[in-house]
Amino acid sequence: MEKTEEKRSLREERRLIWRAIKLWQTLVPGVWMWSALSQAVNAVSPYFGLWMSARIVNELSGDCEIRTLAALAVITVAGTFFLSMLGRFLKSRSDLSWLYVHPRHMEYVGYTQNAFPFAHTEDPDVLLKSAEIEAANSAFEGGLVSVRRNAEYVIQHALNIVLSVSLAFSMFTLRGEGESDGFLGFLNSPLSALALAVLVGVIAFLHIRGAAATAVRLQEAVSELPYENTRAFAFFRQKGSDMILFNLNRVVLAERRQRLHPKWAERMADARRWSGSRTAVLNAALNIAVFIFVAGRAYAGAFGIGSFILYQGAVTRFVNGFSALASCLGALRYNNGHLVKLYEYLDLPNEMYKGSLAVEKRDDLDYEIEFRDVSFQYPRTDAWALRHVNMKFRIGEKLAIVGENGSGKTTFIKLLCRLYDPTEGKILLNGIDVTRYRFDEYMGLFSVVFQDYTLFDFPLGDNVAASMDYDRARVRDCLIRAGMGEKLKSLDAEAKERGRDALDLAVGRGYDSEGMDLSGGERQKTALARALYKDAPFVILDEPTAALDPIAEAAVYEDFNKIAEDKTTVFISHRLSSCKFCDEIVVFDHGSIVQKGSHEELAADKTGKYHALWTAQAQYYTAG
Repeated sequence: MEKTEEKRSLREERRLIWRAIKLWQTLVPGVWMWSALSQAVNAVSPYFGLWMSARIVNELSGDCEIRTLAALAVITVAGTFFLSMLGRFLKSRSDLSWLYVHPRHMEYVGYTQNAFPFAHTEDPDVLLKSAEIEAANSAFEGGLVSVRRNAEYVIQHALNIVLSVSLAFSMFTLRGEGESDGFLGFLNSPLSALALAVLVGVIAFLHIRGAAATAVRLQEAVSELPYENTRAFAFFRQKGSDMILFNLNRVVLAERRQRLHPKWAERMADARRWSGSRTAVLNAALNIAVFIFVAGRAYAGAFGIGSFILYQGAVTRFVNGFSALASCLGALRYNNGHLVKLYEYLDLPNEMYKGSLAVEKRDDLDYEIEFRDVSFQYPRTDAWALRHVNMKFRIGEKLAIVGENGSGKTTFIKLLCRLYDPTEGKILLNGIDVTRYRFDEYMGLFSVVFQDYTLFDFPLGDNVAASMDYDRARVRDCLIRAGMGEKLKSLDAEAKERGRDALDLAVGRGYDSEGMDLSGGERQKTALARALYKDAPFVILDEPTAALDPIAEAAVYEDFNKIAEDKTTVFISHRLSSCKFCDEIVVFDHGSIVQKGSHEELAADKTGKYHALWTAQAQYYTAG
């Protein structure tokens, strides 16, 4: 276990577990109530049968009254039936809460991630934390899921201990009437009860210490596993021809098998073998001691045969319950290492200031955005991604941003959309610093299609509207305007044969075997349709058509330029021919704006950066 984890106090350990318990109550209300009630009935049922059996045996070996035996039999049968039915009902309610465990856990982590500032999604340390949590949850059901499972076991075993002690307590006070000498006399004396209590305490202490030691050994055994699982998960997510053509699957699996599994499996087996052996020896020692104690007192006449069965059964359950409880507590302690990482991840600070000023809703789209001497550095680097950028967006302007890789184009867009805040300078909306506006309302001004846009294997309509509840006619209109009209007609015909609507067909077959396959161009047009559906005053296309040839890309941009109508539109592209139709072109180089103007003006300046880029790419701008 890590050094920092070894130094956690008992209070800190409890605080970690208690937070998880309260969180589960919030995620699945009533989860602990149904678990506790179900475990209570499950714990009472065997003790009820044990207690009634002892009464019946005592009656048979004593007065043997028929009426009494009949009454005991009726109580036993009726009570067993009632507890069985009640137990089934409560277990069904408890099992129902279990069905919500994994989805609610995923929802909770997902919603928390969704509230993170964008900077976290690009921070390697944050990404590693996320991968470690995913690995622990997938490989061991660690973290919150482990608390849910082991806390239920703690309830079960704790109830077993309480009930067994309650039933067996009188055993320590009962003594035979006659006097005995030697070892039998010792068993019939108060000293034997005291000795047995001390033995129970010592074995309990050894169980707890052993469980803690097992937790340490298990933690050491899997100390490298999160990193290796991260590599494995990254591998299993990969699909494509490269995995086959270059035998990458063999390389990754062979490395994982050689570097990780033998050592991990051996250490895990050693830890569990040591734990199992220790538990078996301690339980055997206590069971032998208890049997000798109970048998000795029964022989001395302290209680009858029925009571002997009762006490022996109760103490056996106590021993098993206590060792199991110790194991659960050890598992909870071991799991606290995962909880620490989970809480660190969930509690990541959001240092981005979110203002309270409402963004004015304007039908005339009269929004002016200005970059005023803006400079920016990404976290953990001294290099400037942008330096002293000054620029204003005019209403309804069609603007192209060009430049080489790393020149600052995408960084400029991230600042414009307030995914990051400037390191220096200000960004103003209608003359007011954008940090003063409500974050969600400011984000609502932009509809962006990035080069790494995402389409899910969900219905087509859900992908366009980014919602399950949408205007179907409007989604169709946006698809047609984005150039998907012919495809939509073919999808309508295909869907009609299945008795469905085209908008309900899944994009891909990840979740629906009857889903549709879209080409790269069709997927890009679907992403463009989503940008249109949002109907934001600023539309930004950040190289979403990079996979197309220059002529096809230019056609898409030109069509979208017409579609966008009076919206302020920003196009980012490496290929300059696709930007010729824009009102203005801005050229970035090494994080600074080095040129502005129309295509004709910039191409004519033979000393400028744009001319150099244009000349280098001219060979690609011919149809032949």
